[in-house]
Amino acid sequence: MKIRAVIPGFLPVDEIKRRVGALLPGVDVVDEPLAPGLYPPGEIEVLILTTFHDLPADAIREMTSLKFVQVASTGYNRVALEECRSRGIMLANIPVANSKTVAEHVIMMILALLRNLTSMDGELRHGEWPMLTDSHDLAGRTVGILGLGRIGKELASRLLPFEVAVVYYDVVRASPADEARLGVTYLPLEELLPQADIVSLHLPLTEATRALLNTERLKTMKDGAMLINTARSELVDLEALRREVKNGRLFAGLDVFPTEPPDFADELFATPGTLFTPHLAGVTMEAQARFLQETVKNVLRYVQGKEPLYRVDGNPPTGS
Repeated sequence: MKIRAVIPGFLPVDEIKRRVGALLPGVDVVDEPLAPGLYPPGEIEVLILTTFHDLPADAIREMTSLKFVQVASTGYNRVALEECRSRGIMLANIPVANSKTVAEHVIMMILALLRNLTSMDGELRHGEWPMLTDSHDLAGRTVGILGLGRIGKELASRLLPFEVAVVYYDVVRASPADEARLGVTYLPLEELLPQADIVSLHLPLTEATRALLNTERLKTMKDGAMLINTARSELVDLEALRREVKNGRLFAGLDVFPTEPPDFADELFATPGTLFTPHLAGVTMEAQARFLQETVKNVLRYVQGKEPLYRVDGNPPTGS
């Protein structure tokens, strides 16, 4: 069985080769799917990707023996899903490695914006000693979570000690037991947005969710409300958000951008009330180790003739 792992050069390739090779001997580790390696594309049966590489339909067609694609990340939108479906190729992601990591990042961004962390740090670095602040407590606020999947649930559970009200919207409502356990209340989207002081996005990108927060919906948010996006940039109409942030009506914490790296000349980067991170909300040393571990375990399931976990190709397993 021919297995190829595609690893970007800025990762510790030698260490990854060592760790993967210990469990999957003979893996061909390269820097792009069709790179010259130990064997030609037509022989590849299993392909392991990270979130940093595209797998378009034409590349899939060249891998005539391909049967299983494992993406070592939560997101798999860079893989031509319909081509996989049409060819009967199994596609799996790893949705369990960084849910807690992203939830922690969201809380960090919320607190940093509420407490003016970056501006106070900047003032001290310039020799200033501010005597007053217009920062705010998190306690007593209403946090709206859009998407109560793994990350949304982890965020809700971590918000409980902060004494906030948590409301959520999802196309699939959680069970009464989960709502009680997490201390969350379901609201339709059009009711949630005007009530929430903070809105955090945790939805997948689909045709139904693209530009979900458009001009009209952003205008229904409270004056002074905060929008946190660690999911997908395309969930928000960025031009509309730019207008609302520029006029001081909304605050924004963004980890994702339409193009990455983004255009740093964008006036949004010079606008007060904003906070940015470079699409690393789910990236810590611990999370990366979990991604590697879970990826190898799932590929081993396939090699051993078992059904891979976390399939996203439209043909989910019927068993465990």
